[in-house]
Amino acid sequence: MKNNFFPLSFFLTLFYLCSCNNSSTVKTQSEAGTEPELKSIFINGDSIHYIDTGKGAPVVFVHGALSDYRTWRNQIDAFARNHRVISYSRRYAWPNQQTIIDSSKQAIASHGKDLAEFLKALKLQPAHLVGHSSGAFISLLTGMEHPELVRSLTLGEPPVLSLLPAPAQKDTTAEQVAEAFMNNEPEKAVELFVSGVIDFSRFSQFDREIQMMNTQELRAIVFVKDFLPTVTCKDLEKINAPVLLLSGDKSPASIFNSKLEPCLSTKEKATLNTNHGLEMENPSEFNKVVLDFVDKH
Repeated sequence: MKNNFFPLSFFLTLFYLCSCNNSSTVKTQSEAGTEPELKSIFINGDSIHYIDTGKGAPVVFVHGALSDYRTWRNQIDAFARNHRVISYSRRYAWPNQQTIIDSSKQAIASHGKDLAEFLKALKLQPAHLVGHSSGAFISLLTGMEHPELVRSLTLGEPPVLSLLPAPAQKDTTAEQVAEAFMNNEPEKAVELFVSGVIDFSRFSQFDREIQMMNTQELRAIVFVKDFLPTVTCKDLEKINAPVLLLSGDKSPASIFNSKLEPCLSTKEKATLNTNHGLEMENPSEFNKVVLDFVDKH
């Protein structure tokens, strides 16, 4: 097991959810039975599932860990009024059926290659990319490596650990999560990982089900070497698209945006009244801020 990563109790705030959703009264598309048709496309040797609705400039949503395309259910209708909206499930996320043969394909860099091919295959370029957490990191990589595919980037606290100093001490939570997986206790692994910031019992049943359907990336976080790529300020100079750095005013993970900001030449920033669960905790504010930015570009 790798042991050279940031303390997991803080690392969790880079990826998560805080799906103890303040908007629990919002009726989701899935619950309302109005979800757009689920489609699939074959890229990089596997089928990737997605929804595609609305017309106009394409906006592509890229989810974080323990998530899938349904994570953006409170954004789809609002954005689809004037845009073509695509929300996809990344490799190994539900309902994709990939079998893990090469564990390196779980790394963030591999997901970046998938996103680039996905954009090309659907002829979406250039697209507005809206990413949360690890999904924001994937969007960031795409903006660096394939600037021709990107019209704008909205980055919700991407965990670019290489911009931070090394941790002062080791966190044993990683070993506990790994042990739970090795003992075939995935729910315990998820609870250990998430309980660093919230009470696991406060998750809605729907969000809890989404988490348990999407444990592969959590496995990758604790088992896959070099899960997160090294990115420097020099690398970030390759981005020529406008960037919105989106933070939560209660989120420890906002530190990543503060480190990214001086490295980017064309950027805006906005702070929401949330923890790290940006689009889930405060969908109305998230939708307004991001739509204003997308429409401007």
